[in-house]
Amino acid sequence: MNNSVSFRPATGDIPKDPGVYRFIDGNGRVLYVGKAKNLRARLSSYFVAPESLPEKTRRMVQSAADVNWTIVKSEFEALQLEFTWIKEFDPPFNVRFKDDKSYPYLAITMSEEVPRVLITRNRDRKGTKYFGPYTQSWAIRETMDTMLKVFPMRSCSSGIYQRAVQSNRPCLLADIGKCSAPCVGRISLEDHKKNAKQFGDFISSGDEKYIKELQVQMKDASTEQKYELAGKLRDDVAALETVLEKSTVVFTDQTDADLFGIADDELTAAVSLFKVRGGRIRGARGWVVDKEIERTTEDLIEYLLQNVYETLSGSNEIPKEVLVPELPSDSSQLAQWLTDKRGSSVSLRVPQRGDKRALAETASTNAKHALGLYKLKRTADFTARSDALAQLQKLLNLESAPLRIECFDISHLSGTGIVASMVVFEDGLPKKSQYRKFNIESSTDDTDSMFQVLTRRLKYLSEKVEEGENRFSYRPGLLVVDGGLPQVNAAKKALVEAGIGDIALIGLAKRLEEIWLPNSEFPVILPRTSEALFLLQRVRDEAHRFAITAQRKQRKSAIATELGEIEGLGDKRVNALLRRFGSAKRLRMATIEEISEVAGIGPKLGEIIQSKLNQSD
Repeated sequence: MNNSVSFRPATGDIPKDPGVYRFIDGNGRVLYVGKAKNLRARLSSYFVAPESLPEKTRRMVQSAADVNWTIVKSEFEALQLEFTWIKEFDPPFNVRFKDDKSYPYLAITMSEEVPRVLITRNRDRKGTKYFGPYTQSWAIRETMDTMLKVFPMRSCSSGIYQRAVQSNRPCLLADIGKCSAPCVGRISLEDHKKNAKQFGDFISSGDEKYIKELQVQMKDASTEQKYELAGKLRDDVAALETVLEKSTVVFTDQTDADLFGIADDELTAAVSLFKVRGGRIRGARGWVVDKEIERTTEDLIEYLLQNVYETLSGSNEIPKEVLVPELPSDSSQLAQWLTDKRGSSVSLRVPQRGDKRALAETASTNAKHALGLYKLKRTADFTARSDALAQLQKLLNLESAPLRIECFDISHLSGTGIVASMVVFEDGLPKKSQYRKFNIESSTDDTDSMFQVLTRRLKYLSEKVEEGENRFSYRPGLLVVDGGLPQVNAAKKALVEAGIGDIALIGLAKRLEEIWLPNSEFPVILPRTSEALFLLQRVRDEAHRFAITAQRKQRKSAIATELGEIEGLGDKRVNALLRRFGSAKRLRMATIEEISEVAGIGPKLGEIIQSKLNQSD
């Protein structure tokens, strides 16, 4: 392992999805852009022993100060995004495009009397339609060669064309069917221009109407026994289908859209933006924002749109469509604002189905991943954790920072199967080996459950650690309960009855992230960006997760035991029933027919299962 690279991300933090990554130096300059089928596998290959890396790769890694990535839906999207970023950032370690040439385009000179198709590296010709750019010149040459079989048009230079006109002899391309030879009058100039327009329309839009028209012509030719023509048309269909397959990037139409994905919690929001132009992903951006005040997703979207498009204008910068996860309440006004800035209609909407919905999910995946990484990095930041503990010390007027924090949560299903969780954080990090769960046989309400679990936990504090080296006897610096003042007062009662008065106690109410102290009339409200609040939130959320997990396991264990006592049900059939219905309640409500549909369960056994479960109610 190359542990000397300080910015190396944890392997588990890197997704296994396809995507594009960037190595960045200390000044923020992009050093290298690469794509990967599996981001985790590819990035891990950089963080090995330096002597095993090629010289250029070793210099790049040692020059970098950070690495980030963007998840995409497919390898092809990764290729397109990689190209976009290489052109945008001109990274010094991407040697493929380090020469003075620009990227190749396919061009059709529509303003000429006899339009010509060519491959060029400049875009300064007036009256010329350009398609691209492309990363490989051989790929576009292959596409052009295939297209000329279907839409034969001029591809020769002006000198060759003029010589053919003067000699009245076409070149070899006409003889092999890749040019309609307007130079010798085999096709009128008007029809040739129409052919050139169809060539461009198909390349730009990937419109399948040409394929359908050719298929109809092929069937007609076959019916009329014109088999040679039918065979040529069949080959043309196959050629166009090959081009379509190669040229499809995100959408088959000329989609012009900005697509936002958002993930947020009470304190932080992450945003992912995909810019789609001409059906291709032309760029991606991402932000992580600490929310100063509580915002709904709708509020956040409005805030983002205003900030993203405030300084932009015109059709080159603002797309025809802006696709968002939710529509703000004033969406019609926002759409009009965008329309005014663009100078033509802009649609602001939520994608519902198809490719746009799929790309929206990809953007959402990026946002969720960015949010998770941000929280992990913030948690792993020693300075941030130290600040959080110092803030808690000051808030609670403690003699020292609470280096050990224990948090408790209650989970149940309609008052049954009550389970309590205890999670432990030391120095701001979780100590999962010291987590505990408590089964509570009976309780009047959540406050009674909280009193019971704290009573059971606190009795261990009178034991000495050295006698049995029982970590459960470690004294916490702070107790946190999930809930408001009632839960806090119940926990305080348990402390008083245990004769313990030197452990700080607070409650964290989820709705407004309020901090409650025992017997207090009003809660303490910390700033939304407070490191102390971030730490408490993570501790509370971990306790909630652990409690829910334990409660679900208990429910499954109970129903599994009950089912295992039924004659004819083995482990496989019990597991199949649990996968199908998920809970005892849903299984008891199921009809005999629904139970019988489970693999290995017939009508007779289904009737026995329903009868036994109803008897046990």
